[in-house]
Amino acid sequence: MIKPFATKAARAALIDRRLSVLYPETPIPLDHRDAYTLLVAVLLSAQCTDKRVNLVTPHLWALADNPGDMARVPVAEIQGVIRPCGLSPQKAKAISGLSLLLMQHHAGEVPRTFPELEALPGVGHKTASVVMSQVFGVPAFPVDTHIHRLAQRWKLTNGRNVEQTEHDLKRLFPETHWNQLHLRMIYYGREHCTARGCDGTVCEICRTLFPERKKPVRTKK
Repeated sequence: MIKPFATKAARAALIDRRLSVLYPETPIPLDHRDAYTLLVAVLLSAQCTDKRVNLVTPHLWALADNPGDMARVPVAEIQGVIRPCGLSPQKAKAISGLSLLLMQHHAGEVPRTFPELEALPGVGHKTASVVMSQVFGVPAFPVDTHIHRLAQRWKLTNGRNVEQTEHDLKRLFPETHWNQLHLRMIYYGREHCTARGCDGTVCEICRTLFPERKKPVRTKK
């Protein structure tokens, strides 16, 4: 007897359908006003919760909410505001540096290409992917810790690294679904398939895909 979810394609199809029902709307979890404020908020979210970032950014925007003004704020002052987000020395330098580069090379505007975004201080592929997908509507599949964990638990990837996970997910899901699906996976990972609340045998999707699974899934970083 062939199991209904024996293939990655079958599992991906079920996940895509179920998450679209659970999360028909996909608002961006990080509060922002425009491309610049989202870029900075995503940078701040590294190793920090979105909830904490949303508590901190109003104070940062009170200092400056555009690259021209931010480039004139002393790094130490930026650091003092964003300290609750962690890694504040590096993040403050990055925010100051990228703001200056936006003014010098991009007329104060956030660039619309991956190479230009990833050339900015503190902006890696994941941050660039969020901005490209959520601001400019370019299909992208940013992989955070929630998505990386779920993709392994659902056997959509071998989980060697986030780059491999992104590559595997892009092959499995329709490109037109990427921008919403990555947010839906984040929501589900936070609410139902958490690092401690589910070990691959507890949440609805894990139980549906793997009803006979007995052992916890050890996810790779």
